[in-house]
This record gives sequence, structure tokens and C-alpha cells, in this order.
Amino acid sequence: MSEHQETSIAKFKSKEAIIGIVGLGYVGLPLMLRYNAIGFRVLGIDIDESKVIKLNSGQSYIEHIPASKITLARESGFSATTDFSRVSECDALILCVPTPLNKYREPDMSFVINTTDALKPYLRAGQVVSLESTTYPGTTEEELLPRVQEGGLTVGKNIFLVYSPEREDPGNPNFETRTIPKVIGGHTPACLEVGIALYEQAIDQVVQVSSTKAAEMTKLLENIHRAVNIGLVNEMKIVADRMGIDIFEVVDAAATKPFGFTAYYPGPGLGGHCIPIDPFYLTWKAREYGLHTRFIELSGEVNKAMPEYVLTKLMDGLNNSGKALNGSKVLVLGIAYKKNVDDMRESPSVEIMELIEAKGGIVGYSDPHVPVFPKMREHHFELSSETLSADNIASFDAVVLATDHDKFDYELIKQHARLIVDSRGKYRAPAEHIIKA
Repeated sequence: MSEHQETSIAKFKSKEAIIGIVGLGYVGLPLMLRYNAIGFRVLGIDIDESKVIKLNSGQSYIEHIPASKITLARESGFSATTDFSRVSECDALILCVPTPLNKYREPDMSFVINTTDALKPYLRAGQVVSLESTTYPGTTEEELLPRVQEGGLTVGKNIFLVYSPEREDPGNPNFETRTIPKVIGGHTPACLEVGIALYEQAIDQVVQVSSTKAAEMTKLLENIHRAVNIGLVNEMKIVADRMGIDIFEVVDAAATKPFGFTAYYPGPGLGGHCIPIDPFYLTWKAREYGLHTRFIELSGEVNKAMPEYVLTKLMDGLNNSGKALNGSKVLVLGIAYKKNVDDMRESPSVEIMELIEAKGGIVGYSDPHVPVFPKMREHHFELSSETLSADNIASFDAVVLATDHDKFDYELIKQHARLIVDSRGKYRAPAEHIIKA
């Protein structure tokens, strides 16, 4: 064991190490709080100055992370900065930056590459660099390894490189950072040892794999598994609907089988920063090997068609009352990508809103977690959340239930809506004014 390896491991075990977290979003912020809570000094690094200012004044910008937790962290050694030269202070650098797709559905690695380039001048012996962003197999070796070694350091000897994918599930009360097992792969056995020392302090169970590539592929398999199964159940929904069968009843019944079946529920399309995006990282990389990932692409097609399916159901419902969508007032319920969170990334609700507007509908939304429609890269609505009262609900020609937040008063909506298009299976009892989508 090299001297640097020994020193690094000892620093993590004694909690003398300073943890640097680069990218303070839905992944980086909970990780910061966890390391802070167990007694490490944590430095948060982000290019977004407004985030840094908020954190340093004890504020939060993520709904399920209360400001009180940020204030507490600030009082016990956490600080945030936009100054990358402070990287040299850190013993660990954990990269939690976005990996979106470009408009051609190809990986946009600019955040990972630009971040690594920004760290590069300040790397020093004894550090461990861990990438947590979801990406294609080979990224750590192909993109991070040469950059980390550019200044003369040698990975595995005096600096250590690992890949350990994030597994956050915002809004899920059953899991927290500590209790979700953490997969980790190192570039060398020494890298893996130092990486384990970093993570085993904060996470109950660390799962070792043989390489960074295997760890990268693990994360993709987890998300592809979800995407394909959601695509399957969305396709089954359309078949069941034509046959007059309630797909939610069928899934619930199938879920009573104690082995060999996992319940996935249909919806208005895929959302979030993982499931609609990550599978295409593998599709893209597989082309290099002359392979065609048919399951991924097929499930992508099915899931991408869901907002259109909801729109068709809405138009059918209005048509039954002798109305056109053009000129009709439509209220979309829930615009976050999943229930009980404020995360808008890739939300199918937004696509449904755009489809309604494109057909001449007048769209409004109600979401207790998103009071004002946020500024988004590709979507623009000058709207704020409608208050749900009997009169307001009744003033719309139709209500589309897109995201089934627990805070909605479903009975009030049912009583006063003229037409409900339910894409989440909340209204199971048949009613004349409710259409399953």
C-alpha cells in the first residue's frame, strides 16, 4: 500500500478529511448534509453563484430539504464557493454535475468535462476523485483519467479515481442517502480501497464492482430496467383501455404474486433527470461496438408517445360534450415530474401543456409544489399555480390529472370538474365525467 493511499484512508477513517462536493443540486446537496451530519468538514463548489449565496446564508432551493438543515450545516463547518482554486483544500472531490442529452439524443458531456478541466489545475497528491453523474461505460477512463493525470499525478499511486453512481429518490420517505446501498468501482484496486474508505463512513452498505465501467453500466441497467418496464405497462394500458379493462386493477392483482413480478404503473410519460435520458447513453455508446439497443429505443418510443395519448383522450372527452379543444380552458393538475416533489426536469406535464396550447386550448395549471412556472431551457409559460376552489375548478372545461400529488383534494376535484382526464389511476370508480388516460 502506497504512503498516499494509507494517509488518505486514515484521513477518512478519522474524519479529518475535507469533502469537496462539486455540483449542489438534488444529488450533491443531500450528500453534503450526510457528510456534514457525521462530522466531516464539507466544501460545496458550484458554478451557480445564486445557489452559493443562498446556501451560505442558510437558505435551501430544494423543497424537500428544509432551510433549517442548511443553517445547521453552516454552523458546523459547511461552506459553499464558486472558487475552484479551493479544490486543493479538499481530500475528496465528489462530482455531482448534470449529464443531459442534446437535441440529437446524444450525451452532453460538457458539464463533466468542463468541471474536470476546472478542477485539473488544483488537483494534488492524496486526493480521491469520484464521479457520481450517470454516464456511458468508459467515461471515467476516457474523459477523467487523462485529465486527472495531465499535471503529472499517477492514478492509483498518488491520486485515486472512482465511479460511484448516485441513487437519490427525491420525495421518497422510505429511503435516505445513508440507507441506499452505494455501488463503487475503482480504476485500480488502490483507487477502490480509497473510494471505499470515503463512502463507508457515510453509507451503510458499499457494493464493490471490478471496474469503473462495471459501475457505470450498473447505473444504466437500473434505469433501463425502469424505462423498459414503464414502456411495457404503458403499452399494456392502451390495449387494456381498448378492451374495457382497468390496467391499474390488473397491475395491483398481478402484484400479489410473491415472486417474479414487480409492479410498474402507467402514466402520462416519463420525467425526471434519469429515466427519460440515461438509457440513451448506452444506445449511443453501443453504436461504437456496432450494436443496436432495440429494447431501449422501443420503450423510448412508447413512453414518448404518452403525452400525445393523453391529449387524444382529452380531445375525445371534450368532443363527447360537443366541444373543440380550440378555445377550451384546460387545467393541468401537477407539473412536477412525479408526486410530492418540486422537480420539473423532463416533466411530461409540460409537454401536455404545450400540446394543448398548440391545438388552441387555453391552459392553466395547479401544483402545490410549484407556485410559479419556473424558467426552463426549452419551455416557456408565464403562469402561476391556480388555487383549487369549487368555483375555479368548475370554470375549466376539463381537468387533466398529470401528477398525483398527495396535497390535492381529489374529492373536491371530482365533485366540481366538468371533465377529468386521469392519467394516474386516482379515480378507480367509473364515472361519466372521468376518462382514463
